Amino acid sequence: METRYTPSGVRMRLHSAREGALNWVLLPGGPGIGSESLHELADVLDVPGTIWLVDLPGDGSNTSHQPDPFALWPQVLIEAAEAVPDAVFVGHSTGGMYLLSTPRLRDCVRGLALLDTAPDCTWHAEYVEMTRNDPLPAFERAAAAYERDGSFENLTTLCVTSAEWNFTPAGLEAGRALLARMPYNSAAVQWSDANFDHSYKAAWWPTDIPVLRLWGDNDRIVSQRGWSDLAYNTPNLMAREIPDAGHFPWIENPSAVARAFREFASQLLASAETAFTEHRV
Repeated sequence: METRYTPSGVRMRLHSAREGALNWVLLPGGPGIGSESLHELADVLDVPGTIWLVDLPGDGSNTSHQPDPFALWPQVLIEAAEAVPDAVFVGHSTGGMYLLSTPRLRDCVRGLALLDTAPDCTWHAEYVEMTRNDPLPAFERAAAAYERDGSFENLTTLCVTSAEWNFTPAGLEAGRALLARMPYNSAAVQWSDANFDHSYKAAWWPTDIPVLRLWGDNDRIVSQRGWSDLAYNTPNLMAREIPDAGHFPWIENPSAVARAFREFASQLLASAETAFTEHRV
């Protein structure tokens, strides 16, 4: 797998390449979970161009660069967008929130895909309420163990025991396997909790490029309620609810996710053709 690093240590790993100019830049959620969480998504995408898996410095397994890797979060995303031509940024969960916190991306991307994410931090209170209404005893035990000892092993166990919140019953086995193999990074978790998660509000909303907002209809992690604001429902938006799916909808319903991205890719290419025609005129 070809690997590139930006000057500030953003890691970009080539997943696959097809004919076409677009560069699909996939940013994981979490934080701390790593772009390994997006392998299944990248596998099902049937889109023209090249697919990259991206980890910010200090996130996931990208821990070998920069003495203070979080100093430029999330603005360092601009380096990833500028590292390839015709970038289409795809952000899952917190990754999408990081994208919407970086207004300078406006001039760097051809399109934006927001997967199971939110426009502000109000989702977090709903998530906490959900966990209280539907407690998982194994998760509570794992949380207590992690509080006593914040080891990688205990963080992994904590995340794996949350699978029933993240996946539908049909996707539970595959979901547990996904969560069990992640390169968890507690430093990234702690940075985001202290500096981002509880104060986040979208700093921009693109209106002149295609935007895909996609989510699982059974996502119990990130509420989609905040998107009802008319400011986020502009004509350039393509909204797709994925049926029978949770917080990682490509696990339970990969065909619907692939179909939505094919349609989104068509919009991106049509938008580029329109812009080219208008420029010539």
